[in-house]
Amino acid sequence: MKFVIQRVSHASVTVDGTVIGNIGKGYLVLIGVGQGDTRAEADRLVKKMLGLRIFPDENGKINLSLRDVEGELLLVSQFTLYADCSHGNRPGFTNAGDPKLAEELYEYIIESCKDRASKVQHGSFGADMKVELLNDGPFTIILE
Repeated sequence: MKFVIQRVSHASVTVDGTVIGNIGKGYLVLIGVGQGDTRAEADRLVKKMLGLRIFPDENGKINLSLRDVEGELLLVSQFTLYADCSHGNRPGFTNAGDPKLAEELYEYIIESCKDRASKVQHGSFGADMKVELLNDGPFTIILE
């Protein structure tokens, strides 16, 4: 499982011309599910993500968590995080999790975050999504 966490000033996700999720200050999280991933792995990454202290405190020191700043979450599924570009120029996706498992874990992650952040929004699994964001920093972290 992979989480690409971007600290944002704001972010949104649009499907078929309609904004289906948007947040202010917080994290845009791209979520990739791999072969054999489990709820235990999801729990570990969610806990780590929510505990990250990557917001500045009153002295400008990177010391505050998402909860400390009442930050929001926008969670977006992205199987292309498992692209294998080692052979040729066309990526392969055989390391990505089975779509049924991936959707189940993605929904589990969304539910796991709902009582831990001030606002949780999400994309639409398997949809063609347009994601907009203003990366604050820029600050991007990858958890695996």
